[in-house]
Amino acid sequence: MAAKPLTGTKVLLMLVAFFGVVIGVNVTMMKLAIATLPGTEVDSPYAAGLVYDREISAAQDQAARKWKVSAHIERRADGNAVLQVEARDAADRPVTGLTFEGRLERPTDKRADLAVELAEAGSGVYRGNAASVAPGQWDLVIEGDAKGERVFLSRNRVILN
Repeated sequence: MAAKPLTGTKVLLMLVAFFGVVIGVNVTMMKLAIATLPGTEVDSPYAAGLVYDREISAAQDQAARKWKVSAHIERRADGNAVLQVEARDAADRPVTGLTFEGRLERPTDKRADLAVELAEAGSGVYRGNAASVAPGQWDLVIEGDAKGERVFLSRNRVILN
């Protein structure tokens, strides 16, 4: 039985097939990567840099107030989560009349972030519910506003089971 000779046409077809497979895999992987890209952290790094000094000043003002703000979040078996924030001033009196907002942010995917609306449930106690909270790691962000100005900001990593 004689072996078939390797011709130029066969070599050309093998090269075209090889590179066709490589290019096809690359295109598929590129499309999948672009489709799952969560996006950028900030839209404009330059604008974020300009805001930096104001953030430092706000953090210094917050530290000077010496408020004691504690938060408790609990994920229930049905997937809903309950968030409670208690705020006290430097003299240990309840801080009332603020507008607190909470956010549960996924560290790995901003598309999964959840807002938690907090309402004043008592003197210095604010409560809110979040629906369909998946288990795992979250960043709990709490912001307190007084008359349209942010007076409190906290960011903590929490694990919800």
